[in-house]
Amino acid sequence: MRQNQAVQFTLALAMTPPDRVLPLARAAEEAGWDSVCFPDSVFYPEAVSGEYPFTADGKRFWADDSPFVDPFVGMPAVGAATERVGLYTNVMKTPLREPLLVAKSIGSIAAMFPGRIGIGVGLSWIPEEFAWLGQEMKTRGKRLDEQIDIIRLVTQGGYVEYHGDHYDFDRLRMEPPAPAEHPIPVYVGGHSDAGIRRAARVGDGWIGAQASAEEIGGHIARLRAALDAEGRSGEPFEIKATPMVPATVDEMAGLAAAGLTDVITVPWFFRPGDVTDLQHQLDSIAWFAETVICPLRDLEIAS
Repeated sequence: MRQNQAVQFTLALAMTPPDRVLPLARAAEEAGWDSVCFPDSVFYPEAVSGEYPFTADGKRFWADDSPFVDPFVGMPAVGAATERVGLYTNVMKTPLREPLLVAKSIGSIAAMFPGRIGIGVGLSWIPEEFAWLGQEMKTRGKRLDEQIDIIRLVTQGGYVEYHGDHYDFDRLRMEPPAPAEHPIPVYVGGHSDAGIRRAARVGDGWIGAQASAEEIGGHIARLRAALDAEGRSGEPFEIKATPMVPATVDEMAGLAAAGLTDVITVPWFFRPGDVTDLQHQLDSIAWFAETVICPLRDLEIAS
């Protein structure tokens, strides 16, 4: 895992109206946030036969008309509108897509904005997404394993080939590749044992959903055990999650001490006000930086 570095902060642009994506991202960069991230939702069926895995009752917590800008549209738009903030998916439902097309998009974005791009990958819980996009749900985990290999392989440049159980192609090359000095990090999502093992086996990091501090500590312990089993305990490894804790320096410092390397959050839910109002959102981005991010970094520098 990453050692002796400051915890990072990512603004989650989940369910953000399209006309607010750029102003919110620019505000985050100006205030000193490290990254912004995009969730993935191709569509939402009117009737859903699956259960959402991250709530106690299996129900989603967002309305069916919540906007989800496509990550491969939003990321380059934000990249062009900003100078330094990192950009990654949180997470892309990669098994809904053909991996060569995913690699083409993320590789092109990485070439345009070198050193700023990552991809979070995960499974989907909605059977209708797989059925209506012509993909098989029962093989999603094994296909994701191969997809990660393919994304890394073709974005490194040069002629490559791949012959797996689910994907097969002869020698090809994809231009432009990701910059050689800035390969695209792959963050693996999921709280399941399989997701934890996959992250430890092939990921550059792990992304978790909303969780309490205690739950995040448990996930980190599982990740450490899995990394140790893979012989990777000394390697750099990012741990990203959305902590459901008060927005204070002490809470964030505790998470960082436990091993969390990136706090993904939506700051306007931590202040009184209309969470749908743009000005409240902009003010909350600056407020969170002033009251949490900057003081925490001052403490880290002092220590």
